[in-house]
Amino acid sequence: MIDWNTAVQAGTRLVRPGPQVSNAEAREVVAELRDLSAVAHGHVREFTGMASDPDPAPATVVDRPGWIRANVDGFRVVLEPLMERMQERRGSGILSGGPGGVMVQAVGSRVTGLQVGGLLAYMASRVLGQYELFLPPDPSGRAPTGRLTLVAPNIVHVERDLEVDPHDFRLWVCLHEETHRAQFTGVPWLREYVQDQMTEFLLASDLDPGAMLDRIRDAADVVADAIRGGEGNLIDAIQSPEQRAILDRLTAVMTLAEGHGDYVMDAVGPEVVPTVQQIRARFQGRRDGGSRLDRTIRRLLGLDLKMKQYAEGAAFVRAVVGKVGMDGFNAVWRSPETLPTHAEIAAPDRWIERVLGPRAIEPAPEPTDVPDGS
Repeated sequence: MIDWNTAVQAGTRLVRPGPQVSNAEAREVVAELRDLSAVAHGHVREFTGMASDPDPAPATVVDRPGWIRANVDGFRVVLEPLMERMQERRGSGILSGGPGGVMVQAVGSRVTGLQVGGLLAYMASRVLGQYELFLPPDPSGRAPTGRLTLVAPNIVHVERDLEVDPHDFRLWVCLHEETHRAQFTGVPWLREYVQDQMTEFLLASDLDPGAMLDRIRDAADVVADAIRGGEGNLIDAIQSPEQRAILDRLTAVMTLAEGHGDYVMDAVGPEVVPTVQQIRARFQGRRDGGSRLDRTIRRLLGLDLKMKQYAEGAAFVRAVVGKVGMDGFNAVWRSPETLPTHAEIAAPDRWIERVLGPRAIEPAPEPTDVPDGS
């Protein structure tokens, strides 16, 4: 299906080099990012009240090729169920393709590997950090199930581009990423829920050759439309109807997670990041900008939808915390049933009423006049 070695080779060959720094500067950046991730962890744990790991492993700091290799490892873990299913179909003859089928599959997997490598090369110059949910299994069972990763060249590039205080910006980024670590280590069921939804999404892929050809044609139409300035994206184009329903659930939980991260990084920020308002304003301008080609690629890959997730999710968290406090908001992490739906993210009162009850959003009674005894 995908030649992963080809993907890594293509991605690391195509990715653009990071900003120029001396060896001493690079070591200083790596050391500071590790230290600041620990500082951010303490702030996030205290502010959110989430029962996250009190003593997590230090953040892993990587360069752009390192990010590509790590994500290929993650893709392998996520895509394993789909690849096993396709292998079963090949074994039964459904996808064998007759004589020469093995050669066609080998060539196709290399082509797909090149495509994945190109996508990763593009993303590797833009991602600042992430909490990696899907790591190769550790035979000893001692390694953590997730890993916080920061991409040092990209952080340095953005802080220079925005002309903001490096220390403040690095801590601000760490606050966001440490919030993701708190979510997935402090909520026992969340990682498995996301993985199950992703597995269902992949297994809902329509493997019928005719249907796949239709998806490819739809994708080609989307590319042409995007070049003309249209709003379509490849993610929508290649989905089956069943996948759309699953993706709706996945999008809701990731909108919550990303919005929660954005809310925390800004809410904690004024106390520990003096220039947070300047950073937010300039960073938001960077999210919204870019060349026409860059905007087209972002739209095709669905990255604009991710930017929308940050805004919608943060607005939901702000609204809920403003009405019921952080403890009330944290009811969202009780179970999959208490997660907000897409509709509830746009209408936070509906989530509050469903999960916390209608009295939770009733206005406080007006104070009554007390006789002064005169």
